[in-house]
Amino acid sequence: MNINWFPGHMAKTRRLIQEHLKLVDVVVEIRDARIPASSGNPMIEELLGTKPRVILLNKYDMADDEITQKWISYFQSVHTKVLLTDSISGKGLDKVVGAVKSLVPEKMEKYKEKGMRFIPKMMVVGVPNVGKSSFINKLTGKSSAKTGDKPGVTTAKQWIRIQNEIELLDTPGILWPKFEEPEVGQKLAFTRAIKDEILDIEELCFFFLKCLIQQGYQKNIEQRYKIEIPEGMEPYALMEMIGKKRGFVIRGGEIDMVRTANTVMDEYQSGMLGKITLEKPEDV
Repeated sequence: MNINWFPGHMAKTRRLIQEHLKLVDVVVEIRDARIPASSGNPMIEELLGTKPRVILLNKYDMADDEITQKWISYFQSVHTKVLLTDSISGKGLDKVVGAVKSLVPEKMEKYKEKGMRFIPKMMVVGVPNVGKSSFINKLTGKSSAKTGDKPGVTTAKQWIRIQNEIELLDTPGILWPKFEEPEVGQKLAFTRAIKDEILDIEELCFFFLKCLIQQGYQKNIEQRYKIEIPEGMEPYALMEMIGKKRGFVIRGGEIDMVRTANTVMDEYQSGMLGKITLEKPEDV
């Protein structure tokens, strides 16, 4: 399942980031806590250089708590500030302003000595559908940024003043031109960072179930669908078992695999399959 996606507005976003990076003091990169590595854009890494950065592991409430702690330890070990956030409930967002300010102590002090108040400027970046717009709306206390369930909704830059404490530059979510490893594209598709319309939902579900079993989440599947998975069962056969259990049977006794696949992926997105993290620091 090879996924390459680089719409025109993403090329423009790259130029936008390059042009405005010199105007900001700190970069806030939002990642999906369920795929902390795959949702980190290597193109962003390339563009940022030594610019101070805070990584937000968003949607942490849907991720495996034990593995999330491993990721926190990893980022701390490479001297990167990391916070856990949930842009829907607003959890963790109260720590963002303090974290941003803590990365520019010299500028804060310099302005203070001159009797001036320093307002840090930060840029928010992240791949599509990682929760950027919801994060900004919660942080500002109003719907300042356009939001949507589909990736690619935010397509233009916005400067937003937050409680006279910091200035925020919003940018559209960007992916990168080519995924060197197919698994990266698949995981981004699982979390809907890639538009559903360009994917084969059955194939996507096949790889998703395969990934769950490889990562040790077989029990999550069994408990959700009230089934018992035989050792060595192929993902496609597992999809059929789930479809049959749910009663997705069509004419001739066949299983409606499209409906089954959509159901599994929707229930993963809604958290019905439990807390799941699809990659660990030691495996990446």
